[in-house]
Amino acid sequence: MLPPESRPATAPERNAIRALIVDDDEPLQQLLCGYLERYNIDSRGVAGGEAMRAALAEGDIDIVVLDLMLPGEDGLSLCRWLRRESKIPILMLTARCEPADRVLGLELGADDYMSKPFEPRELVARIHSILRRVRHGHQPAPHDRTYQRIRFDGWVLDGVLRQLHSPEGVLVPLSNAEFRLLWVFLERPRRVLNREQLLDAARGRAIEAFDRSIDLLVSRIRQKLGDDPRTPRLIKTVRGEGYLFDARDIG
Repeated sequence: MLPPESRPATAPERNAIRALIVDDDEPLQQLLCGYLERYNIDSRGVAGGEAMRAALAEGDIDIVVLDLMLPGEDGLSLCRWLRRESKIPILMLTARCEPADRVLGLELGADDYMSKPFEPRELVARIHSILRRVRHGHQPAPHDRTYQRIRFDGWVLDGVLRQLHSPEGVLVPLSNAEFRLLWVFLERPRRVLNREQLLDAARGRAIEAFDRSIDLLVSRIRQKLGDDPRTPRLIKTVRGEGYLFDARDIG
């Protein structure tokens, strides 16, 4: 079991940030570690899951930069394991840019997502941005709040069990990301929300607004609610702006 969260050391010789780069491309590891060092980010590179766990067990890691495509255990499996064991922030780094991959990474608990190739200076900026939010506090994430039960137009969303029940009493399974996004809509009914607002509210930490990621999640929720995407009644598309949740009876 890892420590519940990374704790900045107080020793004066310690750099401000320590990053663990998990990537099987050794030249890229060396390039990133050398570059990050210039910005007072003490970095260490490892090639896979076993080495990652060993490095984390030593403690004192502030952020993990995790490649998605790894031999053996892939980055998504390691992201799932790390989020279960620790609150250390995760920045996913990958050559795969499909929206479904982004959605899955967010569902598993990644804090941000960068696609290869990338500018190293952007990586530095993303690391600092993530750690500012983590260290200086952020609005409570949906999964940190005390959920109860919300009824809307005959449907019931159980926040404790994270279950959706249809008007006929049928249990409709939801992924974590689908549950969080639906709860965000229910907290802000009949208001136009853009994709960036939805991602920020659903994750609890501001991350880049991947338009297609939110679109895919909305599409999946509509399907589970039986909402016709051509003429939706509950989750309406406001062209050029975002989405509006238009349930009439919420309580």
